[in-house]
Amino acid sequence: MKNAEVFQAEVLNFLTEHANHYFTAEELNQQLDLHNAAAFKLLVQTLTQLEQDKKIKLNGSGHFGVPAEPQKVSGVFHANDRGFGFISYDPELPDVYVSADNTAFALNGDEVEAEVIKAAVPNSGKGPEGKIINIITRNFTTVVGEFTGFPPSQIASSSQYGYVSLTQRSLQDVPVFITDDGVQPQDGDMVVVDITKFPSEENPKSMLGVAKQDLGNKNAPGVDILSIVYRHGIPTEFPTEVMQEANEIPSEVQPAEKKGRRDLTDQNFVTIDGETSKDFDDAVVVWKMDNGNYHLGVSIADVAHYVTPGTALNAEAFERGTSTYLTDRVLPMLPERLSNGICSLNPQVERLTMTCEMEIDGKGKIVKHEIFPAIIKSAARMTYKAVNQILDDNDAEVRAEYAELVPMFEQMGTLHKILFQMRHDRGAIDFDRPEAKIIVDSEGHPTDIVVSERGTSERMIESFMLAANETVAEHYSRLHVPFVYRVHETPDSEKMRAFYEFINNIGVVAKGDSQNIKPRMLQAVLSKVKGQPVEPVIQIMMLRSMKQAKYADQQLGHFGIAASYYTHFTSPIRRYPDLMVHRLIHWYEENGTDEEAQDQYRDQLADIAKHSSEMERRSIDAERDTDDLKKSEYMLPHVGEEFDAVVSSVTKFGLFIELPNTVEGLVHISTMGDDYYNFVESYMAMVGEHTKKTYRVGQPVKVTLTDIDMDQSQINFKLMPDENTPTSDLGDLVERPKPQRNFQRRNGGNNRRPGGNGQNRNGGSNSRGGYRGNRNGQSSNRSGASNSGNRNHPSSSNNGNRSSSSNSSNHTSSSNSGNRSSSSNRNNHSSSNHSNHPFTIRNSQSHDNHK
Repeated sequence: MKNAEVFQAEVLNFLTEHANHYFTAEELNQQLDLHNAAAFKLLVQTLTQLEQDKKIKLNGSGHFGVPAEPQKVSGVFHANDRGFGFISYDPELPDVYVSADNTAFALNGDEVEAEVIKAAVPNSGKGPEGKIINIITRNFTTVVGEFTGFPPSQIASSSQYGYVSLTQRSLQDVPVFITDDGVQPQDGDMVVVDITKFPSEENPKSMLGVAKQDLGNKNAPGVDILSIVYRHGIPTEFPTEVMQEANEIPSEVQPAEKKGRRDLTDQNFVTIDGETSKDFDDAVVVWKMDNGNYHLGVSIADVAHYVTPGTALNAEAFERGTSTYLTDRVLPMLPERLSNGICSLNPQVERLTMTCEMEIDGKGKIVKHEIFPAIIKSAARMTYKAVNQILDDNDAEVRAEYAELVPMFEQMGTLHKILFQMRHDRGAIDFDRPEAKIIVDSEGHPTDIVVSERGTSERMIESFMLAANETVAEHYSRLHVPFVYRVHETPDSEKMRAFYEFINNIGVVAKGDSQNIKPRMLQAVLSKVKGQPVEPVIQIMMLRSMKQAKYADQQLGHFGIAASYYTHFTSPIRRYPDLMVHRLIHWYEENGTDEEAQDQYRDQLADIAKHSSEMERRSIDAERDTDDLKKSEYMLPHVGEEFDAVVSSVTKFGLFIELPNTVEGLVHISTMGDDYYNFVESYMAMVGEHTKKTYRVGQPVKVTLTDIDMDQSQINFKLMPDENTPTSDLGDLVERPKPQRNFQRRNGGNNRRPGGNGQNRNGGSNSRGGYRGNRNGQSSNRSGASNSGNRNHPSSSNNGNRSSSSNSSNHTSSSNSGNRSSSSNRNNHSSSNHSNHPFTIRNSQSHDNHK
């Protein structure tokens, strides 16, 4: 008989080689080719010992085996306000669902490590399920919220001064208790808090922190937006050393700085920007050449000459990554002394530039180009409005005012049409949505929302900036040198398949191969729906189906504009990647392009591109949150009023509708009390069980504004009765048991707390008992807010999740109603996203009106 230790190793090796496969003792007896009772007895004894030593596992069916090492993934956790969440870890793979019991107290945005406890089920729509085992990096260590103080007796006994309530939906039930060793704010103040302890087994629904800064009472002018700024971690002040360096830079071009630059001061360069702009980073000049071609000169402020490596200015610009343009303020990437001064191409003063000159033929092809440092003197500071009056309105008075420049503007308009046609012919996708500007008074309160269409001047400048960006990108790509590019990769075929299925289901017949998608195919779709009610919705869904544009150190092309080469060259005042592009141009001009020269920046560019993309995302999120806030505030006086609207999206929890002024809100399904409504996802439709009333994207509706949750910047509407509401049999496509429901409407719906605006923060069931001994004062249910308000679909309480389709992983449990549609666009389906779509060349009106 074999030695017991040798036999044990043989059994363990066999089971390890067959990991995750379980055997009975009899099956193992056969597999190991044992032939007598004594050997079988030894086998049973060995299995018992191995199981006691926890080297093998005995399952519920009496089978022995070695469980396979569970798959581990690392990624970003996206929390739902009901406690569960998803981990995005690979853009090509479905997200990992994490139940409320398996989050290990991770918070939204945390980088986590998880074990996959249930694999995805092929062809079922069910993604994998995981359990978080480690929080690698916290998404935030600083939060902003509203302060509520404790009475003196509680402060003395607990050493806690009060607590801060957070407005983020995923954190609204996780107060931060404030120790008494920081600043001591007043009730109702918005406070910046450094977190010292995160949720844990001991305190699963609260955090501990130190009050770092009191921003002022939440109702004081400007504090609402300032709270958003701090919540996103955007710097509001420049460090002393940065300001010192900026102040040391001369306010005028020095004679020595002109050396090695081409003098273009005799050319009629003009800047064309918004009426309130103060920083002018691009100037253009056009003339028709003797050979019939056009000369286009694009001169960009040479910021890289002033912001150099190794300086505090450069470090701060890199950290900020971009300027942020909010409704009532600008958070610039560079101090105003530079952005509005020596780096701004102000009229009638000499300025240093990096210039791209192009010769363009009648077909829009760039036949020659040069890129070089120059010096210019802008002939005029023009506005979009004035140039539109010249070109679009033929305004005699304005044309007379700028008589010397009118012939050049007319040539610019002609060249723009040539360039636009060239881009259209190659398949560029032209998203052209009306732009909304929120007008605020001196205290930051919104007074109007102005919707405007872009005119020839805005489109013209875009054409010229595109031409320069493409020319610079192709030039340095062909030199095969390290460089920074703006890339927009080809969409995923699965998302394109879903998009084509969607548009065909809503009646837009379009041809396209989702496995080999080309920009021209999508261009054709937009052309087909141009001017129709569904056009805005098709644009939204198309954008969601695409990848986000980003910065990269590899040339991957730009799908949206159908360009093989693309970079950002034209805005170094407000975008760090553009500044880096200018720095690289200078470097290669001065040092050549040999291997030694290429090594200078090669290893830095990937990190610069990644960080710049992240900072761009941060800025966009802050701008969107601010717009949502101010739109909500603007609509407050209109509660109870009726509006004409259009259904902009349909979700399992209701309809999103958009007003003509671009304000968007939710008709929650719980308020649709005239029927039991089914969500038909493939058709983006909500269909009444009995009445067959059907609501689809692009459909006109009449609504009443019922309430506004200012904490969440969420606007809620209710449908008005309309006997002309269309009907359909789309509800027949829904397979489900039909419960017996009455149609009596309940109160509640979308509100998170009784009263809707959180007046129950003190006392009652919401009283805060303090950090640690707080379990009796608040629920420890990790699943979060209840769903009592959702009459129609108890599994659909995800009121705030505006992503409406294309869930990356679908779990059928009731807690999974909030599936994310993508890691980058999970909470905003709002049409305000469009100013940030992947094809933005130069910030639209929102930038130009806040320069």
